[in-house]
Amino acid sequence: MNNPPVTTQWIDVPSSDGSFGAYLALPPAGRGPGLLLLQEIFGVNEHIRGVAEQYALAGFVVTAPDLFWRKGARIELGYEGDDRQRADRLMSTIQTEAVVRDMQATLATLRTRPECSGKVGAIGYCMGGRLAYTAAALCDVDAAVAYYGGRIQDQLHLAAQINCPIQFHYGERDDHIPLSAVEAVREAVVDKDAEIHVYAGAQHGFNCWSRASYSPASAALAHGRSLAFLAQQLF
Repeated sequence: MNNPPVTTQWIDVPSSDGSFGAYLALPPAGRGPGLLLLQEIFGVNEHIRGVAEQYALAGFVVTAPDLFWRKGARIELGYEGDDRQRADRLMSTIQTEAVVRDMQATLATLRTRPECSGKVGAIGYCMGGRLAYTAAALCDVDAAVAYYGGRIQDQLHLAAQINCPIQFHYGERDDHIPLSAVEAVREAVVDKDAEIHVYAGAQHGFNCWSRASYSPASAALAHGRSLAFLAQQLF
């Protein structure tokens, strides 16, 4: 059997708060620009690991930190029922200052790996979308992509601190993020190198193939735009 084109492993990330895990996916060439992948509220689950491998296949060195590590290592949750309720509880415990430290520690580890060729970006989904926006403002990334980041409209003060290109993806029918919030974000980044894309008929989580709200057409279009954007900014 041939070796898979993408190799993966869990690595340890040292930080001032303690060591935590991160899922690393390496590209077929073995080297490439770095990509910090920020999870949804459901942990570094099968879907997020699949996204890591998807971007690794495109040439990126992808690292997805376990942001719930303070509550338990490698928590993986589904999207309905008790898992959804637990995910909501975990999200409510997230402290921005601690997560920023985790992102900075992960970026430091990513940059020191021999596989990372230089520039590093951030991409995130749902909670991770908001954190990708936060990383663009508070962490030293070269580009950021935010998918349906909830409550970004409540953190518009961070927009002034963004100094890298950033791309946003929203669903037109997102029941968590009204179009008025999207317009507030658009206004806040009007003087930045920013793109905002809204997908007709798409709901929250439209990129996730494990959700009922998955929209293959919107996901494919958004993924193509994300790849083109990250390739232009990072390679």
